Amino acid sequence: MNILDTIVLRKIEEVDYLKKTISLSQLQQNSNYNRECHTLSDRLLDKSNLGIIAEYKRKSPSKGLINKHGHAPANIAKEYADAGAVAISTLTDAEFFGAKDTDIQHVRSSIDIPLLRKDFMIDPYQIHQAKAMGADVILLIGAIINKDKATEMTELSHSLGLQVLYEVHDISELENIPITVDIIGINNRDLKEFKVDYNHSIKIKNELDTNKPLISESGLSDPKIVHMLQAEGFNGFLIGEAFMKTEAPGESCKSFVDMATNNKTMDS
Repeated sequence: MNILDTIVLRKIEEVDYLKKTISLSQLQQNSNYNRECHTLSDRLLDKSNLGIIAEYKRKSPSKGLINKHGHAPANIAKEYADAGAVAISTLTDAEFFGAKDTDIQHVRSSIDIPLLRKDFMIDPYQIHQAKAMGADVILLIGAIINKDKATEMTELSHSLGLQVLYEVHDISELENIPITVDIIGINNRDLKEFKVDYNHSIKIKNELDTNKPLISESGLSDPKIVHMLQAEGFNGFLIGEAFMKTEAPGESCKSFVDMATNNKTMDS
């Protein structure tokens, strides 16, 4: 059993517990549940920006503790937005990624740009949760959800005003992408072995026949790579660790955006 299988099994248990603890009607009473969502896809197609989705991330199964400097979510999210990020991604998984229950709420309160809830979404209940948290976009991972379930969860998301980022890791997953998803993400990291391969991502991208915004995810630490992927047709770039591990994530994000825009490397 790989780490992804382990996470999904625990997520099933977690969601079952939450369903018994917090009812759907309780989620719907949250003030965020009725807020109008921001649209991420339009921002990604706007060529006047680089399309950086900056992530607040505490730790990961492959890297261990990332937020070693103890950066607070609200502060970092605002700094990311000020640095030019088009959206903020926030992990909400506690057991494997160290998220706290209040992380995403703090992020929501500090920004006025799209917010992506990044978690292992396996049940419609989590869509309602995301809406109550103040998210604008949810993540569906092709490796853990079949096409029928993904289609059902996409339709529910849209009914609540949420957009869907559908993530793939392998060419074999492309046939399962619902035509109704808003954004397609290609993960540069193999979820089973955690190896990063940009060329593999480009191969997957070249097999896609779509006009939807494309996101490159994971292992992005060099502005030159982002510039290369942008030339290959990617509209956005999800970056967490490269910023979060530094003493000043907001400043790191701003420097990254400036360098990538000017086609420089971090060593320039």
